[in-house]
Amino acid sequence: MSETVQDQARSQPELRRVMGPRLLLLFIVGDILGTGVYALTGSVAAEVGGAAWVPFLVAFAVAMLTAFSYLELVTKYPQAAGAALYTHKAFGIHFVTFLVCFTVMCSGVTSASTASRAFSSNFVKGFGWEDSLGADAVTLIALGFMVLIAMINFRGVGESVKANVVLTLVELSGLLLVIMVGFWVVFQGDADFGRVVAFDTAEDKSAFISVTAATTLAFFAMVGFEDSVNMAEETRDPSRIFPKIMLSGLSITGVIYVLVAISAVAVVPVGDLEAAGDTSLTLIVQRGAPDIPIDDLFPFIAMFAVANSALINMLMASRLLYGMANQQVLPPFLSKVHPTRRTPWASIIFTTLIALGLIIYVTQTSDSDDVVSVLGGTTALLLLAVFTVVNIAVLVLRKDRVEGPQFRAPTVIPIIGAIVCAFFVGPWTDRDERQYEVALWLLLLGVVLWLITWFANRAIRARRTFMRDPSDLEG
Repeated sequence: MSETVQDQARSQPELRRVMGPRLLLLFIVGDILGTGVYALTGSVAAEVGGAAWVPFLVAFAVAMLTAFSYLELVTKYPQAAGAALYTHKAFGIHFVTFLVCFTVMCSGVTSASTASRAFSSNFVKGFGWEDSLGADAVTLIALGFMVLIAMINFRGVGESVKANVVLTLVELSGLLLVIMVGFWVVFQGDADFGRVVAFDTAEDKSAFISVTAATTLAFFAMVGFEDSVNMAEETRDPSRIFPKIMLSGLSITGVIYVLVAISAVAVVPVGDLEAAGDTSLTLIVQRGAPDIPIDDLFPFIAMFAVANSALINMLMASRLLYGMANQQVLPPFLSKVHPTRRTPWASIIFTTLIALGLIIYVTQTSDSDDVVSVLGGTTALLLLAVFTVVNIAVLVLRKDRVEGPQFRAPTVIPIIGAIVCAFFVGPWTDRDERQYEVALWLLLLGVVLWLITWFANRAIRARRTFMRDPSDLEG
């Protein structure tokens, strides 16, 4: 880091530490809840049959392993930078740091694209237009929704923790409603628990391969906990609070997801869940409580939940892109800030164009029922690759001693975490090959932008291309 950057970092005031245990817990739960379970429960059930809760349980275990690594790193380096900072401290290779940061940014775009598709499906369902509108109309609504998110992003939406509490409670209410409907059906004696333990896999797949493939989808529902490390500088006593709260937040969401999956298959046959696609939870409410007009409201709860996920992810993606451009590892045009709104308009436009292109491309190359699973699976693929690096970084950084109290994970946990995350990245998981295709195109875009910037810096500006301050990637 240059002297100038160091001096600027010292002159900046510290963030106000306003988050206690309760707010941090709601923030973590709110970050994890959202599009994944609302949109992919039917797709997960299609892979394994009635035992749809098993992939969610495995995904929870994988997330928990990586959470231990994040806890050690965030209590050791309590700065709002996340995986890119940890990668840079561990390896010190600027291009690798850039790739990790760009991968995280891409995961935000693919996650928001998944949410937009789920939003449009629930929008059509909520207004009763599913029979009158075709797949093209659903795609147009998804594209329009992404443009609306960009407009909100441009106006300048500050991610308030207290506002996040309200949004989390709305998201949580929808999932609790599904669980309550499940309990209601059980008490009425109409639930079929025989389906809950039934593995119904394709003839050419073993139960292990089917669970593995389903877990690559279910893991999308568990991502979000890693974003909480960006709140470290605003948390009171993070070394003491973070471990207990992050593990509690993951456990709460894991229990909710397992109960939702059990309720789903106990109330609705697997074939119907699969056919419902990204509105499968709405179908559960319709079947379980047909005499109560809850099903008319539920699609709008789902829309609200996935809309919140889309906005948060596009905010994150545009700010990361702006931060990389601001550090001159991406074209400087992307660091442009609107003079009155003070928002990174160029990065907002660029990330929105990527999202629009993704939605159109995946829609054109996939069946309409597969769009959400391809986009959601790509998000999980990108983040599992990042988590592999983070788990390795923990072990490398054991040699870096810092003062003060910090959490230390048992050495075996990051080792297992790195192996398991790397396993779920590989093609042996029977992951849809289109997910690799989308991820590859996104990363190639990043490499091309890096090379263009490297050439311009070297040939025109006579500068090196490197991450000047990885701890300040959000500008």
